[in-house]
Amino acid sequence: MRTFLRTVDGVTIDAAYDPGPHPESVAHGTGGAPSGHPADLAIVVAHGFTGDLERPHVRRVAGVLARYGAVVTFSFRGHGASGGRSTVGDREVDDLAAAVAWARELGHSRVVTVGFSMGGSVVLRHAARRDEGMHPDAVVAVSSPARWFYRGTAPMRRLHWLVLRPEGRLVGRYGMRTRIDHRTWDPVPASPTESVPLIAPTPLLIVHGDQDAYFPLDHPRMLADAAGDHAELWLEPGMGHAEHASDDALLARIGAWAVSRAGALA
Repeated sequence: MRTFLRTVDGVTIDAAYDPGPHPESVAHGTGGAPSGHPADLAIVVAHGFTGDLERPHVRRVAGVLARYGAVVTFSFRGHGASGGRSTVGDREVDDLAAAVAWARELGHSRVVTVGFSMGGSVVLRHAARRDEGMHPDAVVAVSSPARWFYRGTAPMRRLHWLVLRPEGRLVGRYGMRTRIDHRTWDPVPASPTESVPLIAPTPLLIVHGDQDAYFPLDHPRMLADAAGDHAELWLEPGMGHAEHASDDALLARIGAWAVSRAGALA
């Protein structure tokens, strides 16, 4: 199922739905999946910067996670067929909120958000807002930054050039199908590290590779320390950054964690 969602600030978001392993048990738009059944669970995937729901690496992630429940994928604003311009993690929280609301409307009483890189920071900030009726039942952040404006690695210095320079935004628009807002954040949103203490008692999983070229290991450790006892930290040996570095075995472990922590199975 493919549709366009509308955010609270009026941006159209391209979204897709895969009913997962038990489509016959979901009554679309009216509910009907019995509590405790796998079809009761929806996993909402939040991609990384310059991704979109049609990218092969996003489809691969969705395909593995669909073994564990229904999957909602969407393109953040400014990405792919979605409207608006990317704010690189600020207003994208409203995009995720629209996708979670759609999963609830489709009859899923349990929703887990799984975000990668920029999407990882978004799922953390979204869960910290604790929006009534749209709060996730569990949260997974993969390769998320812990703090804003980090320039300590070469890939992050290139990303800042892409976002902050006019010529960089042209490369983003025509080379990466990503339209980037030229305006700076005002106000600066709460950082992921500031957000994670507000997520409790919702289960939280932080996943990070020890070979991540974008964000070194102090980022996931800062997040885990700030989150406290309610968070789990998986430091993955040999793993790089985000979706491209998340192999099928890791995604399967994340899917199994989502099922168990969201209470989707009796």
